[in-house]
Amino acid sequence: MKKLTAEDEAILWAFENIVAGIAKNYGSHTEVVLHRLDVDNPCIMKIANGHVTGRQIGAPITNLALSKLSLGEDISEPYFTQSPQGKRLRSTTTIIRNPQNEAIGILCINMDLDAPFQDVIQQFLPSHQATEKTDTPVETFTNSTEEMLKNTIETTHQAVMMDKNITAGKKARILVQRLFELGVFNFKNSPQLVADVTGISVHTVYRHLRER
Repeated sequence: MKKLTAEDEAILWAFENIVAGIAKNYGSHTEVVLHRLDVDNPCIMKIANGHVTGRQIGAPITNLALSKLSLGEDISEPYFTQSPQGKRLRSTTTIIRNPQNEAIGILCINMDLDAPFQDVIQQFLPSHQATEKTDTPVETFTNSTEEMLKNTIETTHQAVMMDKNITAGKKARILVQRLFELGVFNFKNSPQLVADVTGISVHTVYRHLRER
């Protein structure tokens, strides 16, 4: 380990939202821990669902997590451990490195295998409120940016064209507005792509963009 620099600390803090995001995805029975590998104080700097092992920010790094540094694997295979409370855990560790390839942190994921199955699976199912929604977005998985943009434009165009509450004279303007809000125009040559997909002239697209 080494004394962390300000740049090292900035890299680690960039993982703060990742910790929270992983925890939200896997639910309350999965602990996500970000360790800082500062030689003076190697400890937890961010933790989600700490009730799984009973730890909190500032707790020291574990001997097992520390041992992963010497194995030469930046991403471990899943391994099984036990919490202080006797819970069986399925864990992985990922080494975080700076541009100089120095290990500066560790991201650990610990899943509680003793959690009631019904509780775990319930967190992966949509809530009652979510199932009642009719405007749930559909995520499109593609292999190219152009394909993603085309799908977004086509889906939005179809929704605007079918909306009887939007008059014919306003459909092009509303379409451009919605595509803008979706971030479509952050991409190069997107106005021309919108024109090609929808049949609206590129001049009209630019005009409505200027009128925003």
